[in-house]
Amino acid sequence: MTGPEAVTVGETMVVLSPVDATPLERADRVRLGVGGAESNVAAGLAGLGHRVAWVSRVGDDPFGRMVAREVADAGVDVDLVAVDPDAPTGVYFKDPRPQATGVHYYRAGSAASRLGPEALDDPRLAGARLLHLSGVTPALSESCRALVTHAVDGRPLGDALVSFDVNHRPGLWPADRAADVLRDLADRADVVLVGLDEAELLWGSADPQAVRRLLPHPKVVVVKDGSVGATALPRTGPGVFVPALRAPVVEPVGAGDAFAAGYLSALLRGLGPTAALRCGHLVAVRALAVPGDCAPPPDRRDLDAAVALPPDRWAALDLFAAGLVDEAPVDGGNAAGRLGAGAGTAGSVVVGAGAAGSGTPGAGAAGAVVVGAGAAGSGTAEAGVAGSAIVGAGGAGPENGRSGR
Repeated sequence: MTGPEAVTVGETMVVLSPVDATPLERADRVRLGVGGAESNVAAGLAGLGHRVAWVSRVGDDPFGRMVAREVADAGVDVDLVAVDPDAPTGVYFKDPRPQATGVHYYRAGSAASRLGPEALDDPRLAGARLLHLSGVTPALSESCRALVTHAVDGRPLGDALVSFDVNHRPGLWPADRAADVLRDLADRADVVLVGLDEAELLWGSADPQAVRRLLPHPKVVVVKDGSVGATALPRTGPGVFVPALRAPVVEPVGAGDAFAAGYLSALLRGLGPTAALRCGHLVAVRALAVPGDCAPPPDRRDLDAAVALPPDRWAALDLFAAGLVDEAPVDGGNAAGRLGAGAGTAGSVVVGAGAAGSGTPGAGAAGAVVVGAGAAGSGTAEAGVAGSAIVGAGGAGPENGRSGR
């Protein structure tokens, strides 16, 4: 039996969202889904034609079975997802409000928080070419931090490329606690993905070159600068910048994970840095056009055709005409935005495929879809100003019931 080409490891939870955006305290119907940064990346890679295994733990409960089934239905191998008879599957609730969307987490002592270094020592993972991790996992527990340390130091998958998405969650641990740990882990990976705004929050790095100087050892550091674009900086030689695309937006959650999936898929295919960044952008815009955390990635032929465009045609790319987005967003307004955490005009959404977390709303003017007037967020259930919609997969801290404000 052929083993996986790529492996991801981390927690995925069940998310419950009130139907019709009713505040949670008055909701009588909720919609169930699943959300987790690493399984989102796994699903994206599988949709792009790669053999992918997701390593995790779920509870021996209906939610655990739901999580495993949903991830498997995306084409991901879940044979290495352990079922814990004593700990539950993590759950979070979205709480829609006129001024903000709160998020309430119930993950303390979850099955996934019991993951440890031994999870990556299974011989069935031998031969994998890529191991993907995120900065969410080391914040969950001491054993989870030991797992990520083992991955970057012990290299349990041999010569596999180790990628690390910084994915800082202020609700899990504030910047003053997370900064040194995340910097140390990132600098020992081969490929690092980080939003410029989270790098500035964590380390005071104000531009991509400053981030690269702070992380001298990875083979490549990808810095995503919100609505501006993304820069890939190799260990030696010049960096490559690719501007962001204008994108219709239904919901921002999961865009950062989709970017990671597109970028890492291109690396696995042996594509160059410009093509890899373009793949990241193109898979991310697909995720933005649907509710929920994940969307099927673009058809490979459409993706490759867009990747091969000359620079002027890339900048003017019509996502609908190119077959990269199926339909316009349903949330009114013009809903035209960019991948990134910049400022939005009225009737628009500005979304961060590379902001802190897995795609976060930035500041938006009155009438902005989802984000609202003056919204500010960090991809977590942290505080935003009035009118913000603060959403993020896996954001608020390990304590149960912590809510966004």
